[in-house]
Amino acid sequence: MLPQTRREWLQRSGLGFGGLALAGLAADSAPAASPNPMASRPPRFPARAKHVIHVFLNGGCSQVDTFDPKPALAKYAGKPLPMDNLRTERKTGAAFPSPYRFARHGESGLPVSEIFPNLARHVDDMCVVRSMHANVPNHEPSLLLMNCGEQRQVRPCLGSWLLYGLGTENANLPGFVVMCPGGYPIAESANWRSAFLPGVFQGTHVDPNKTRIDEIIEHVRNDRIDRGEQRRQLDLLQRLNAGHREQRPADARLEARIQSFELAYRMQMEATDAFDTSREPKSVLDMYGGGVHARQCLIARRLVERGVRMVQLWHGAGQPWDNHDDLEKNHRRLATQCDRGLAALLTDLKQRGLLDDTLVVCSGEFGRTPVVELPQPGANAGKVNGRDHNHYGFTCWLAGGGVKGGHVHGATDEFGFKAVEDRVHVHDLHATILHLLGFDHEKLTYRHAGRDFRLTDVHGEVVHGIVA
Repeated sequence: MLPQTRREWLQRSGLGFGGLALAGLAADSAPAASPNPMASRPPRFPARAKHVIHVFLNGGCSQVDTFDPKPALAKYAGKPLPMDNLRTERKTGAAFPSPYRFARHGESGLPVSEIFPNLARHVDDMCVVRSMHANVPNHEPSLLLMNCGEQRQVRPCLGSWLLYGLGTENANLPGFVVMCPGGYPIAESANWRSAFLPGVFQGTHVDPNKTRIDEIIEHVRNDRIDRGEQRRQLDLLQRLNAGHREQRPADARLEARIQSFELAYRMQMEATDAFDTSREPKSVLDMYGGGVHARQCLIARRLVERGVRMVQLWHGAGQPWDNHDDLEKNHRRLATQCDRGLAALLTDLKQRGLLDDTLVVCSGEFGRTPVVELPQPGANAGKVNGRDHNHYGFTCWLAGGGVKGGHVHGATDEFGFKAVEDRVHVHDLHATILHLLGFDHEKLTYRHAGRDFRLTDVHGEVVHGIVA
């Protein structure tokens, strides 16, 4: 094929001989490039975890009603705190004690709210980080920060960075699966996009409300053509694509499209099995219980078991945990929906020996205020007993994958408003997750627009205090 541009002609002539010489010099020291960008690759140093399950309580779960009890709030109930309320998205007022009781559990004695009775039995495997903080009290930027390490622009998300660094262990399934019942969260697919990383590294969205495999993954089966004929057609398509690609070197979008055809073919058998929870024994189904949240937790275990690198479980479309009104009823309802499934997930992973190398992370994009939100004319007129967004201090818990079990890291002030001890920014959380998976967050980079980008931007410190 003749060169199409002057640059291509130069590359094929004089520069080509220099390239041959350089290749010869580097052959002994550089590993051969893999034709498959999703091929499994070793981490840069010994890793504690191989897989990540991120449970996202989107909307903002209240730390003082779940894993960070604050008895001092009862003393000031209905009264102003002995400090100025920090500025949040909306006007806030008097102290609002938690309507729930807390009790200590396990050998570690970690306190957990009554709304998580099943999860409370796993505190000895959990590391509770009470000193998380973010940048702003708004959903969209905080969601992007928690997922992508950047609150203003769409950047590659955590799952995409993991695939870029490690590839996947199963070529017949997507390496990064995102489940969100009933639709998309706020900011939609920007939360799991690969941005300027090659498109093969982006998340694959699945709605776990659907139960039939051809509804979960559209067109996963071909009822008109047998697999042999499909293979012959795909081989022809690949040859045509190869010629098309030669004229467009280094086109990441084209490469992603070509890889997607191959993955779609391979998924026909593997995905049918992975997403079919009816194949589980009755004892396992009974342990998880019914409902969509139990189902997606069980699917997450089945995917990790099959080598999927990262699974993200969102609570539901929009922002379910955004309880500006009647928090007592709404937080209890939401916790009841996911408590049994999450507890079963930890039990199941541990029984199968998967918790040692699977890091489970549970968080929202921020927390909520320890004071009541004041009703105002307009959108929240007449609302009562709700909490506003709070990015100054909130809680995240982790389990497995090399973190300390039965451990509390950091603290908020006596009212739960602001992180004050061993503070952990979202960038620090990301740096620690990458560390547990065998990467230095400052060195896992991708060259784009003349700059070496990374998940943590120019920030982040590994939180060694939570590493076992």
